[in-house]
Amino acid sequence: MKIFVITKKTGIALAVTLALMFSLIYIGKAELLPTSSTKRDLPIYCVQKAENDKVVALSFDAAWGNEDTGKLIEIMDKYKVKTTFFVVGGWVDKFPESVKQLSDAGHEIMNHSDTHPHMTQISVEKMKQEVKSCDKKIEAITGKKPTLFRAPYGDYDNKVVGTMRDTGHFTIQWDVDSLDWKDLSASEITDRVLKKVKPGSICLFHNAALHTPEALPGIIESLQKDGYKIVPVSELIYKENFTIDPSGMQIPNPIPAAPNTDTKG
Repeated sequence: MKIFVITKKTGIALAVTLALMFSLIYIGKAELLPTSSTKRDLPIYCVQKAENDKVVALSFDAAWGNEDTGKLIEIMDKYKVKTTFFVVGGWVDKFPESVKQLSDAGHEIMNHSDTHPHMTQISVEKMKQEVKSCDKKIEAITGKKPTLFRAPYGDYDNKVVGTMRDTGHFTIQWDVDSLDWKDLSASEITDRVLKKVKPGSICLFHNAALHTPEALPGIIESLQKDGYKIVPVSELIYKENFTIDPSGMQIPNPIPAAPNTDTKG
């Protein structure tokens, strides 16, 4: 019977070899496994604009009260500003005259769901029902079908954004939050907005917030004085040929150069 003696040097070499073999086997298997990270399907938070392309959108969510809608319309008429209102279907049911008043004044009326649920917590079919029901109510009053959607509570995931796309809606978030729903003072609201706004921003307000009517004139005056043009969200965003970066900024894809047809040689 032969007896094999493994020296210290040989043992180390054998251990290294085995470790390398197991590592290669593990890496090979890992390459076959599906990756756990999936690409996020993001809504539009803002739009990429050049520093000298000073355009911005003001948007309002309308889900509950209606105390200040008329006042907001008066303020925006004074400054010749058009904005976007994301309204809940239940709000349309309660205040159809305000929906018509907003639309007649030239403001966009867009979809904020029918009953204001957490969209991530309902089925795809229920999502579609929510958005289609709200669309019908808005279109019945304004004659225009909404093409934009804002998720209640800003609550979205890949499934929400994808489902809204399937129903013909761009999902819109915001990059400037006034936090007016927290009953901040007019000066606090104004300070928050003007410090954060930039070309391509989408600003979030609420139609029934306590101090928004007080803050809005100063915000609009400051933006206009600084050279900003205020437009509805649908006029700010790109409808095609774009990508959305990890921050939610919508970026236009470069237009390919036309082929050179000059045959002169």
